[in-house]
Amino acid sequence: MDSDVLRAMQADCPIPSRISPHAAAVQDWLNGWLRGFALPLDLPDLERLGHADSAYYASRLYPDATRADLQTIAALFTWFFLLDDVCDGPPGAAAPDVRGLCDGVLHTLRHDPPGRHPAFAGPLRRMLVRVWQPPRLRMGPEWQARFLDAVSHHVDGILVEAANKAVARRPSVADYVELRRATSAAYVAYALIEFTTGTPLPAAVHHHPLVREIAATANDLLSWFNDLVSLERDTATSGGHNLVLAVAHEEGVPVDVAFSAVVHRWRETMCRFGELRAAVPSFGPAIDGPLHRYLDGVAGSIRGTIDWSLESARYAGASATPGTITRSPYPAALPASGPGA
Repeated sequence: MDSDVLRAMQADCPIPSRISPHAAAVQDWLNGWLRGFALPLDLPDLERLGHADSAYYASRLYPDATRADLQTIAALFTWFFLLDDVCDGPPGAAAPDVRGLCDGVLHTLRHDPPGRHPAFAGPLRRMLVRVWQPPRLRMGPEWQARFLDAVSHHVDGILVEAANKAVARRPSVADYVELRRATSAAYVAYALIEFTTGTPLPAAVHHHPLVREIAATANDLLSWFNDLVSLERDTATSGGHNLVLAVAHEEGVPVDVAFSAVVHRWRETMCRFGELRAAVPSFGPAIDGPLHRYLDGVAGSIRGTIDWSLESARYAGASATPGTITRSPYPAALPASGPGA
């Protein structure tokens, strides 16, 4: 990882850096909240999980959110990190167990009251049930369906990556770019923009081709930057599921050459993102305000991810990374995994 290049990319990003004034208070709350779930982790593991600074990540992506909403999102982000750490193990992880776990997650979210599933139980299920309650009670059916679609898309990506690793299949660059849009969970984060503003977009606007392209481009930008930051660790654990590694494998070039190629691709795409934002038409005064708040949030996810990725201990090294866990928080039937993105 070339930290000088990453810092230069941070400086080149034209999107303003923002953070909520509630960040520190929400991080303190989150650390205490996690201790209330009897996770099968010792104190150092819990401290490393706290050092991932999920609340600071939420505070960078949703700087205008209320403190209560930031607590909900920070807890949800932490839950997704735990899910990811279990599923994103080294090549050879057991895909069938990952499938059962992911099925259990979707089963829990789709039922009211939350349904039970044999592959998903214990403290992580209790965490999800608790953190899902505020959005479920406050947001309407259309938004909930949109959120569940985003979670399902993310889960599908997890399953594809797990299946690839199980048979040592390395994705092509084109396949990886599409898969990374799912495994990033960025579309889940975008749905939460509407949760914090309380103004869900009409379906026709949300699915407008230009709005969708802006969201996909932002997803690429934050995902590729994350791949650059986590390259050292991904080399050991990802089975080729990193854009730098995919480029190196497909083009037959050294990793450092592929790293530079991905940086160049990122910079070109950042310019494209600005052009797409400038091309957004007016949908009328009743829609333009909520739409621009949504698109500002999508743009903020890029800068927020850059800033948090360079600040968080989650990406401090390739093994035993601070902010990740080294044992599964799930029941013993699910195999433990190594650190994950």
